[in-house]
Amino acid sequence: MTNEKLVALAINAMDNAYVPYSNYRVGAALLTQSGKVYTGCNIENASYSPTVCAERTAIFKAVSEGERKFVKIAVAGGKNGEISGEFPPCGVCRQVMAEFCEDGFVILVVNGANSFTEYKLSDILPFSFNPKHIK
Repeated sequence: MTNEKLVALAINAMDNAYVPYSNYRVGAALLTQSGKVYTGCNIENASYSPTVCAERTAIFKAVSEGERKFVKIAVAGGKNGEISGEFPPCGVCRQVMAEFCEDGFVILVVNGANSFTEYKLSDILPFSFNPKHIK
């Protein structure tokens, strides 16, 4: 799967976001090693702490279907669904990525309709705490 196709799927996933409080729509598309793609969107809650991000939605969907090896994820977001710059994964999402992904896992952060920046997990979460520390 090309980066551009994965980015397009993330942008499309923004449409499913449930964001009555912030109006920030976020979509994610996760490519697994098996070639399957799992999409996710952010889902808000009136009490805020049960809110879940698009990245975690996609990862948890994949894990719940038995997937454990991930190649890359594309993340797109913006106020009222308009992409106006980068919308990187939050700290909690980065920690979830550290649980399931290697340091070389690729994060494509969308910054325009046909534009994105590529990062590695180790770039956006250096010195992470991950399963290797517990073994």
